[in-house]
Amino acid sequence: MNGQKIIDQYLRLESQNTRGDLGKAIAEAVSNYSPADLKKMQWNFSGKVRNINPIYRRMLEKSVNSHLSETREKIRLMKQQGSFSFMKEPLPEDAKQFWRMAAADCSSGDPEKDRIRFLKYLLAGFCIFVMNIPPHPVGMPFPGGDKVQLIDEIYYCPVRTKAGDVDSALCPFCPARQTPEIGYLKPPRDGNTRRKQEFIKDTYEHHHFNG
Repeated sequence: MNGQKIIDQYLRLESQNTRGDLGKAIAEAVSNYSPADLKKMQWNFSGKVRNINPIYRRMLEKSVNSHLSETREKIRLMKQQGSFSFMKEPLPEDAKQFWRMAAADCSSGDPEKDRIRFLKYLLAGFCIFVMNIPPHPVGMPFPGGDKVQLIDEIYYCPVRTKAGDVDSALCPFCPARQTPEIGYLKPPRDGNTRRKQEFIKDTYEHHHFNG
């Protein structure tokens, strides 16, 4: 998929109005990727978290990599079964903003890097706007023991409101609610504003499955 084709895909994704139509468009775009492309995305993620605690890293890699594979397979099956044709609910207005953000983030000038990163947005966009679920899987661990949870059909994430200042964050679009009264993301004791912002940014970047 070259740069122009990615742009064409963005324009098509942004123009969709229902969950089902977006699902069809995403499925078509995802079909351009091979299992090897997904594996490369998973390797890229592993490279980003290579310097964190080994035990936690293995848990995180298992959770994220499994989620990516399962999401890709879910898209394939729903397309095959014609499921998208029955999804007539309108998309939220911020769906267009999501794809504009994705277009900007995948314009580095490195075609291969942009192509793999685009896959991240396709899978995340499918979760958020087609399935109305968080782009990070239920059970995904965060430092301190907190996890993405599903309780009484409501999703909760310990970092839902913590990454608003991070470029290309998926959090503002995520349907999950902020996990209440958690001890996660406590900034350095007596830290100044800059140190607190750096702490949040560093933690977010280590646990966000960028491709």
